[in-house]
Amino acid sequence: MNYYDQANGLSDSKTDYQEEVFSQVLQNVLKRVNRSFKNYFNGFGYPRFQGRNRYNSFTYPQSGFKLETEKLNLSKIGNIKIIQHREIEGKIKTCTIKKDIDKWYVTFSCDIDIPIIPVQIKTKTGIDVGLISLITMSNGSQIEPPKFLRQSEKRLAREHIHLSKKKLRSKNRNKQRIIVAKVHRRIRNQRKDFAHKISRKLVEEYDHIVFEDLQIKNMVKNHHLAKSISDAGWSQLINLTKSKAEYAGKIVERVNPGGTSQVCICGHPVPKKLSMRIHRCPNCGLIAGRDHVSANVIENRSTAGTAGFQACLSNLNREAMKQKATLLVGW
Repeated sequence: MNYYDQANGLSDSKTDYQEEVFSQVLQNVLKRVNRSFKNYFNGFGYPRFQGRNRYNSFTYPQSGFKLETEKLNLSKIGNIKIIQHREIEGKIKTCTIKKDIDKWYVTFSCDIDIPIIPVQIKTKTGIDVGLISLITMSNGSQIEPPKFLRQSEKRLAREHIHLSKKKLRSKNRNKQRIIVAKVHRRIRNQRKDFAHKISRKLVEEYDHIVFEDLQIKNMVKNHHLAKSISDAGWSQLINLTKSKAEYAGKIVERVNPGGTSQVCICGHPVPKKLSMRIHRCPNCGLIAGRDHVSANVIENRSTAGTAGFQACLSNLNREAMKQKATLLVGW
């Protein structure tokens, strides 16, 4: 059965509690199920059943909601007091309510018509992401990884020990589960805040930023490096930098990562093991840090100019931009 078959039979199969839910919210649930099975048939994993403790969001896709001064009116729910952290830009298209442990948030997707004016490319840098240094730029400057997960490991271990001693399905276990989730949320927020600050700094200083097009999902299959890679948050940093560069009219380019640490700037192959941190080229005599050389190789692989900027824009859908983190009060 596809989405349309289920949507057509929805009105006849509603139960009593479904009558209390806005009809388009129910239709959106069917769209999520349909999308999950389409992903499955395209090679992804089989859809996982979302129990009542895991299904933490619902969406008003077109109507049924109205934003007022310090209040959000939701159909079949009523008026909810909110803390609106900034003004809404553009026309609101969808409204998603999400629960994050013990807090509720509303996310609006809006149509925003903002003309992008390309800037003249004056500054450019290649960036090598890593674990010893979070990023190394082609000018040699580095930023160290904050390692938020590593810093909180002792507290996490302590809270997990307390959780393991609670009786299964008891109220005390549920309380402890929330405590563990809050520790993870704090780590997640710290990492996101740090990525926002670094990405803003990069976009302000450079007009053209070049990253490696890394397959991070494959890299975390290495169990020796998986925790450190996840704690570094490479993908989040790259995506936030790309998003900010779009607004500023600048370029973020991803290049082929193959062999960037195994060649010299002059093009001569210099094979190195992961433990070898110094680059020594027998051809040109260059001796430098491994990551510094890789950043320069990454920058040299860039092909984007004005035409490249237009190619980057053609791959972007700038119609729907999300405005997040409006807190619902009293839930």
